Amino acid sequence: MKHFTLAALTAVGALCASAVALHAEPLKIGIIESLSGSQTSTGRLYATAVKYGVDRINEAGGFNGEPVEVTEYDNAGGAPEAADKFRQAAADGVDIIFQGASSAIAGQLTEDVRKYNLRNPGKEVMFINLGGEAMELTGDKCQFYHFRFTTTAPMRVNALVNAMKEAGDLGDKVYSINQNYSWGQDMQAAVDAVADVGGYEVVDEVLHDVNKIQDFAPFVARIKAASPDTVFTGNWSNDLLLLMKAAGDSGLDVTFATAFLDQPGNIANAGDTAVGHYIANNYDNAAGADAFAETYKAATGHYPIFVEGHTAFAVGTLQSALGNLDFDGGEINVTEIALALEDTVYDTPVGPISVRKEDHQTIRPVVVSKVVKNPKYPTDDTDMGFETVKIVPGELAVYPVQDSCKMQRPDA
Repeated sequence: MKHFTLAALTAVGALCASAVALHAEPLKIGIIESLSGSQTSTGRLYATAVKYGVDRINEAGGFNGEPVEVTEYDNAGGAPEAADKFRQAAADGVDIIFQGASSAIAGQLTEDVRKYNLRNPGKEVMFINLGGEAMELTGDKCQFYHFRFTTTAPMRVNALVNAMKEAGDLGDKVYSINQNYSWGQDMQAAVDAVADVGGYEVVDEVLHDVNKIQDFAPFVARIKAASPDTVFTGNWSNDLLLLMKAAGDSGLDVTFATAFLDQPGNIANAGDTAVGHYIANNYDNAAGADAFAETYKAATGHYPIFVEGHTAFAVGTLQSALGNLDFDGGEINVTEIALALEDTVYDTPVGPISVRKEDHQTIRPVVVSKVVKNPKYPTDDTDMGFETVKIVPGELAVYPVQDSCKMQRPDA
């Protein structure tokens, strides 16, 4: 009888082991994004691209013996709402959160993640920031579990100045108009910082309220009065759309140097006056080989636009990092994923992306393009789109680690 009991226990143990193998712990991803309200169109693009990337992981077999799970959380475009959704995601057992629209929301989330991880050692959550470009996120607020998979204001401005000067399109008088919060202030500071290198004078600059101005005609009149050759702006969403519309209506004859001109609707609203304007961005379909753009279109029904390309690359980098890990079906260890991400180099159609360990800023190429007629990839159902002017390699585009970053790393 004793012999039979031991055999039975052995069988039960084998069944339990089999059950564990059949129900390994899945990696859980949460998208905390602006999925309602005025920023819905941008938030939905981030979410679409994250899901595209996760589908590629799952097509390759998933991770830890299970498909990677994705859950969307709508932050409605607000930081307090994002904080609520982070608490919900943490309660749901999410391991990695993705977010892109708004530096203010990214600032809220990285602080929430930092505090949560301090209270829950061994149950850490990682934040992959897809679009929050405020310098403080890799400066005062830098922390080990935050990774920035996009450019910053200095990276975009430096690339624009470099490419436009080479093309003879920069001029010697520059105007700077930006939104009055961390990102816009960073843009204004970056334009001022490279004036000597660019060989230009900043003839005027203005910071304005964010997404509250319905008529930019007075701002355009002020730009006209200053007679600049180039107008730098980090404006995005309605603020860029309405600025471009007012510039077109007034016949303002300047070259715009922008960061988000490829946001859907901007080219159509500006009309033919958009031709010749510049943008510095993470990716442009015309800048690389066709394979990625065609694969994305086959999966989603459209070519990658605006933020979708670099978002898909962020998930691709994560997939490469996961390929170097094996938790054997056991508990997900986010700290080990973060360490693997630090050691990953991911080849995109425009060049390699890697993570700088000191502040978790990605070292990445910056693509400078300008609006032309009859491009390879038309935009906004017009006959206009972007033509690549220059790809600035990551090692030349990146800025120095900020002194304010005091990253606390996990114990070895």
